[in-house]
Order: sequence, then structure tokens, then C-alpha cells
Amino acid sequence: MIEETDGFDLKLLAALQENAALTNQQLGERIGLSASQVSRRRQRLEAEGIIRRYRADLAPERLGFSVTAFVGVTLGAHSRENARRFRAMVAAMPEVQEAHTLTGDVDYMLKIVVPDLKALSRVINDDLLPHEAVQNVRSSIAMETLKDDNILPLARH
Repeated sequence: MIEETDGFDLKLLAALQENAALTNQQLGERIGLSASQVSRRRQRLEAEGIIRRYRADLAPERLGFSVTAFVGVTLGAHSRENARRFRAMVAAMPEVQEAHTLTGDVDYMLKIVVPDLKALSRVINDDLLPHEAVQNVRSSIAMETLKDDNILPLARH
């Protein structure tokens, strides 16, 4: 965390995580600062890269995306070029919501959201498995999502 981040910044960040659509005036009322102070702090937090972006939190199932799968990928050879090609492919795949490099038996874990099992099969069989860098793919389908808020625990930090 940046040294200059103080309690007001943390309150501001917590409020924005909860509802990024709040105006500076509304945020100021919540955390005890003026709208102009909130605006300056917000701009600084954006410039420092602490606030990465603002976006709407969409309900996948309401938009026809009923399947969430976690797909573990193991590369055939561990070279910089293989990793680069794989990362480029993943970055270009809109179905991939998250991609993480892991320790252990699996090199990457992908969170994939698609409309149905047929679409998941296409992603795995047409995109991932034929890729020259990929050796093995193992998928698990989420049956139910218990928590999906992606809110950092700022109060515990």
C-alpha cells in the first residue's frame, strides 16, 4: 500500500467498492469530507493506480451466461515463448473472466463464463487444447456461486 494512504482514503475506497456510482458529494457525506477533498483524493488514487477502473457489476445468468467453469491448464514446455503465446491467447478470449499463474501441478487457472456446456466445449476443444503451448486441460464446472463480490477486506488490512 502507498505510504500516503490514510484512513479517509481507505473509507473512500471502501465506499467506492460498495457503489462506484456515488457522486463526490455523496461520498463526502459518507466519509466526512467535502466533495472537493473527495475529488482530489479520488484523482490521486486513480493516478497512483490504486483505483484501476470503474465498471458495472453485471448478472451473468440474467444475460444468458449460465455456466461458470474453472479450467486448469498445464503447458507442454515451460519457455518464455510458450508462456507469451498462451498469455496472448487468453487475453484475447472474452470468455475468460480471470486468469492466474499458479504454483503446483497446474500452470494456469482460468475462470470462464459461457452460455452453456456446448460453448464451454468449444472453448476447451477449439481454443485451449489445440494451442501449441498447451499440454493438458482440466475443467470443473461451478454448480452454485456462494460469493462473488470481489471486495477487498480494507477494514481488516
